[in-house]
Amino acid sequence: MGDVVNLKRFKKRNAREQSARQAEANRARFGRTRSERANDELHNDRAGRLLDQHQIDGGDAS
Repeated sequence: MGDVVNLKRFKKRNAREQSARQAEANRARFGRTRSERANDELHNDRAGRLLDQHQIDGGDAS
């Protein structure tokens, strides 16, 4: 004969495991820290300013 299982505990444990799996997927998908985003934004701003400094003045580029 099998072990007696409390269904309430089983459902709660299953829900926690499912939630943990979803959280792990979300961390992999969206998991950049605020400092990482700020660092990337700073890098992009610097690159944009450097690019703007190297433009040739005096006429349309078209």
